[in-house]
Amino acid sequence: MLPSALRRQGELARLGDVPSLLIRPETIIKTPPPLLLWLHGRTAYKELDPGRYLRLMRAGIAVCAIDLPGHGEREDPERQTPEAVLEVVLQASEELDAVCDEATSQLDADPTRIAIGGMSAGGMAAIHRATTPHAYAALTLEATSGAWSHLPMATNSSPDLRGCVETADPIRNLAGWRPIPVLSVHARYDTWIPQTEQWKFLDAIESLGDPALIHRVRYDRTGADAEHAGFGRYSADAKEQQCRFLTECLFAGAPTYDI
Repeated sequence: MLPSALRRQGELARLGDVPSLLIRPETIIKTPPPLLLWLHGRTAYKELDPGRYLRLMRAGIAVCAIDLPGHGEREDPERQTPEAVLEVVLQASEELDAVCDEATSQLDADPTRIAIGGMSAGGMAAIHRATTPHAYAALTLEATSGAWSHLPMATNSSPDLRGCVETADPIRNLAGWRPIPVLSVHARYDTWIPQTEQWKFLDAIESLGDPALIHRVRYDRTGADAEHAGFGRYSADAKEQQCRFLTECLFAGAPTYDI
């Protein structure tokens, strides 16, 4: 069920086989509107974060949020374990384009102004997709990393899985990287996905294009569980940072309309 604040602008849909939440912008700033394709983290679900969606729809940005494989409407507890993260991330990465095409059509969004992003495992899927040729306009990331080989999902796994993680590791696969604006928000003391690993990835992509495209936000003690999930006392600020970043990226040079 949708949170009450989203019922007027949001609807649940299946885009192909992927359960999705579609949210139309409340404020018309540009027609057709830009779109954010958003992926939640492990053990979460697409409807979890209405505060994020409310900010974006009021800023004139359409949103499509999907359930990761094994999560939400396609719940499978075995696919919510740390051992399943790589499988979930790679499948979600493969699903993004088809979901995006359908969401763009259903939301009447501008196909040239689409951002992708996610938190934690969802962010890893977005990063993985961004290391191969694509037409996305921006990337927005929270509590995630594009350097996987030293994360717990690799170091605490079997040799076979560790090898698969290293093969898929985005920082090792940047030949297809196209410089686009990137926002990365992280907690300094995150114990699940260390901030230092994400900063290594940001350093790597920063060297491949204009450094001004890479935006970093780092919080100190947040009070969140493991200094990871939701950014604790900085939760609202993280959402504001994302909304401001996407507004600047996706409305740059766009005409505005009085309503």
